[in-house]
Formats: sequence, C-alpha cells, structure tokens
Amino acid sequence: MTAWDVPGPEPFDSTAQLMTQITAQLSSQLTGLTLRAAAPPSPPTLVAVAHGSRDPGALRTVRELLDRIRALRPDVPVRLGHIELNEPLLDDTLAGLRAGTDVVLVPLLLSRGYHVKQDIPQALAKAPHLRGRIAGPLGPHPLLAEALHGRLVEAGWRTPRGAGAARAGVVLAAAGSRDPDSARDTARTAALLRQRLGGIPVVPAFATGGPTVTDAVDALAARGRHRVALASCFASPGRFATQTAAAAPWLAAPPLGAHAAMARLVLHRYDRARAGVTGDAAWTELATA
Repeated sequence: MTAWDVPGPEPFDSTAQLMTQITAQLSSQLTGLTLRAAAPPSPPTLVAVAHGSRDPGALRTVRELLDRIRALRPDVPVRLGHIELNEPLLDDTLAGLRAGTDVVLVPLLLSRGYHVKQDIPQALAKAPHLRGRIAGPLGPHPLLAEALHGRLVEAGWRTPRGAGAARAGVVLAAAGSRDPDSARDTARTAALLRQRLGGIPVVPAFATGGPTVTDAVDALAARGRHRVALASCFASPGRFATQTAAAAPWLAAPPLGAHAAMARLVLHRYDRARAGVTGDAAWTELATA
C-alpha cells in the first residue's frame, strides 16, 4: 500500500455538503450550553436614618415601619441606622456595607435641620467605600398630611360640621429646631393638613425653640376655637412626643409610626433620590406638591 492508498476524509463533492458538516460541528459544540440573560442590577440599599430615643417604643416603631416598607418593595434592601441613642448607629450601619454598594439615605425626620444638613452628610462622607445619595426629609408632603390626618381619626377626630367647625382647631406639635428652615417646613405641613381637614385651622407648636402647645392653644382660643386636638408630628414615640401630648386640652393623636402613608412616603423619597432629585431640589418639589 502506498501513501496514496492511506484512507482519509472523503472529498467534498459540493458546497452544500461542506456547510452541512460545519453546521453539525457547531451544533455539537453548543449542545448543553444554556444562554442566560444578564441579571438586572440590584436596586440601591435604602438606609433609613432614625433619630434615636431612650423610649423603648421608638425602636420597635421604626422596625415596624421598615417591615411595611419591605412588604411594599421586597426587591429593595433596607437597613436601619440611628443618629444617636439607639443601635445600630448610622456610622456602624454604613461601615458594615460591602465596598461599592449603592445606598440612598432616607432621613426619618419631618423637616430640615442640623441632623439633615450636617450629621447625615458627615456620616456618608465617612464611608467613602459606598456610592451614596441623601434623600430629603419626609416633610412637607401630602403623604405626611395623610398620615397626620389618619392618626387624628384613630384618636377620635371627626370632621365637625356647621357651628362645630367654627369652634374646632388643631395644634401641629413638632420637635422644633434653631434652623429657620425647620419652622418653615412645619408651617407648610400645617397648611397641607389644614387642606386635608377641609379648612380647619392648624397652628404649629414646638417642643423646643418656638411657640409651645399652650401658646398655640391660646392663639386658637383667641379666635373662638375652643375644641382643639393635637396632631403629633413625630416619627416615633419619645420624650418630645410625650411632652407635647400631655399639654393637649382635648384629644392627642399618637406619633406617625408605621402608618401606611409613611411607608409610601419613605419609598417616594428613596425613588426621587435615585432619580437624582435631592437636597434643595427635593424640598422645592415637595413644597409645591
């Protein structure tokens, strides 16, 4: 047998036969492979920033609110950090997140002030391993007015009619701050609640740094408003919430806590921050809502 007699592949007798063999070889190589679509990016971690309180009900209430948020958006990772008094502290929460994590810090605070403008940005600046944004405070916003109204109704408020409406009034009790922006935000929240109540006057009062609940009650009485309820503009139980409720002449609503509208408001703040609406731009949007 000569070298020319060694058996080998049969010569291709047509282009069609060549293409058939190439196709068969490619099919064999691809057998068993599963094509996978690229997974969508995970949403940023929502870090809820609570103030903190020595009242044991405060931490429990904040956790209930976060449970509501998780139920509404199970795809969003949710963490908690406190500015002071309770664990986990915000610094520790941020330090514990994996490097490169996208985060949105949402203050569970109801107006602008030192914590919103200084403490929270400083905490994020101390976590350079994260990519983060800070949402605006929860107030003012119509959803906050919805929650305030809901708590008043739970406490026994019924919208008065006729002559009763002329005698009714509401004090909006808030923490207070030396920052004038805080008072402006609370005044705007009072205006939104007044709209929600059908025009019943709502007068702001503060635990510190401004007119007290007694001052607000007296101001309403001077206008013939002697049936006065107190709306509690506090995110959770605490010393200031207890102090202002004790001065109420009639019914006092509980703090906002885990009201359904509060959970929706936190997520609204989170979504707007993700969209790039933060800082003064976020407040301007909400003030004109």
